[in-house]
Amino acid sequence: MLDNETKRRIDTARDVLVGKVPDPKSQVEQITIALIYKFMDDMDKESIEMGGKSSFFTGEFEKYAWSKIFDPHLGGFEMLALYADAITRLNLNPNIPQLFRDIFKNAYLPYRDPETLKLFLKTINEFTYDHSERLGDAFEYLLSVLGSQGDAGQFRTPRHIIDFMVKVVNPQKNETILDPACGTAGFLVSSFKHIMRENTSPQLRSENGNGRGDLLTTDERKKLLTNFKGYDISPDMVRLSLVNLYLHGFVQPQILEYDTLTSEDRWNEYADVIFANPPFMSPKGGIKPHKKFSMQSNRSEVLFVDYIAEHLTPTGRAAVIVPEGIIFQSANAYKQLRKMLVENYLYAVVSLPAGLFNPYSGVKTSILFMDRQLAKKTDSILFVKIENDGFGLGAQRREIEKNDLPDAINVIADYIKAVRTRTIDSFKPEEKLCGTLLIKKAQLGENGDYNLTGERYRIAVKRENMKWPMVELWEKTDIKKGSPITKEDVKEGDVQVIAGGQSAAYYHNEANRTGKTITISSSGAYAGFLNYFKQPIFASDCTTIKSSDENELDSDFLFSLLKNKQEEFYGFQQGMGQPHVYAKDFQYFKIPLPPLPRSPA
Repeated sequence: MLDNETKRRIDTARDVLVGKVPDPKSQVEQITIALIYKFMDDMDKESIEMGGKSSFFTGEFEKYAWSKIFDPHLGGFEMLALYADAITRLNLNPNIPQLFRDIFKNAYLPYRDPETLKLFLKTINEFTYDHSERLGDAFEYLLSVLGSQGDAGQFRTPRHIIDFMVKVVNPQKNETILDPACGTAGFLVSSFKHIMRENTSPQLRSENGNGRGDLLTTDERKKLLTNFKGYDISPDMVRLSLVNLYLHGFVQPQILEYDTLTSEDRWNEYADVIFANPPFMSPKGGIKPHKKFSMQSNRSEVLFVDYIAEHLTPTGRAAVIVPEGIIFQSANAYKQLRKMLVENYLYAVVSLPAGLFNPYSGVKTSILFMDRQLAKKTDSILFVKIENDGFGLGAQRREIEKNDLPDAINVIADYIKAVRTRTIDSFKPEEKLCGTLLIKKAQLGENGDYNLTGERYRIAVKRENMKWPMVELWEKTDIKKGSPITKEDVKEGDVQVIAGGQSAAYYHNEANRTGKTITISSSGAYAGFLNYFKQPIFASDCTTIKSSDENELDSDFLFSLLKNKQEEFYGFQQGMGQPHVYAKDFQYFKIPLPPLPRSPA
């Protein structure tokens, strides 16, 4: 487990760098390079103390030994020159393993301030490596500052969500495990720790949360370290993944710089278990994939899910985080993908809270759980709704007591057991966790769109005994999209201008002057937020909804009805850094239409 002193030193190293290296990713790279640099020097020292000799810093590279940098005879600029020269040339050192050479590939010092470097190296020099597990935990903490690479649609998966997915899938010691968009290798590290923990004697497991894997044989342990593989398109992420796995005991980690969507080189390689939180964003013009994909699409999220499904072995299992577009969008590629998943791979869909990736994005996501064998044995899909994940959904994501994840793990495990033991008829998910549903695959495919929005079917279940007719929103309301306010729009009088907060701003529409207007924010982290104004308003960057006939559909009743389904409107979000909700996505939303009470004669 990460000790407070190691955490403090990492924080100090980042504090030293922040003035000269403000980008968190660059800070992580500089600390990574320095840690590995010192780690190699420590191993050389240990070898000498045991009667051996240096392995890394010998010959022409002896002058770059870590201890040489701290020569008191060196001036500030001489120290800076020596260190800068060392980190740019260590990838040429034939005495160090290829893994370390890859870590130093393209390394450089991004600043030229001797005092900053001196303070930084002094902090790094305080680290001691009594075993790699402590260093591995320290490095994981360092990686936690990498919240987002938003330009590529990549958002670092929170550790507790990674662990949740791994516990559900339950990878085994003899299985091959792949992450085709591995980032910093979080899924691979969590899977390794899970397997080690599951193969640890109970008494040792209770003493050490990570587990020592003492029940594994020597051959099993060796084989285990070869079962993990990751791909990433970014050389920087590959470098961080290599370090992360190495510091968790992988002597030769298999992390490859590889474009999963456009390269065919590894198409014929399969895995027993696949985890992924792939990039959600497609570049302008879309992806140009090769021709081996089943799905014809240029959307990265469609292609990644297709890739994962197609690269499972016959007994394979997977868990992948997807944006809501995969869940409900009506484009043909999305519908065909969902059809394939429902018929051959999918057994559970877990809806995650909209603020999971705050403060970097308010995008709404879900987890698709696949199991090729299980999917053949069941005619239903389990829908689980996570309302609280143990952290607040604001920008700070502070820890809270409410946490649905443990119950979700149990209900999914019970469902898997019920399918395998053919006791599914007695399985009642709603009794185990509020917000769970078991829906027949035939129902999902009734209209051909295979929509995987759990709330849609939850409403349908509640409607089964409803005596009131159901109508689509567009049938009984006027739905209008706003446009930006200009100074000319704003006039003195009784028409209020609303701006700020979750309601965004609002657009002036003559129809609104009668008041009683429901608004739905169109963009931002709270896109889909419902509000209600009983006075005339200006409205911008939102959609306005007004009852077409107050004598048939009362606005107060309509707002109460829609507000009760707020989470569903958040579920309509599309996009990443600036999510949007569009009127076309909810105009077919169905509402009950009970008769209004008659006024006394």
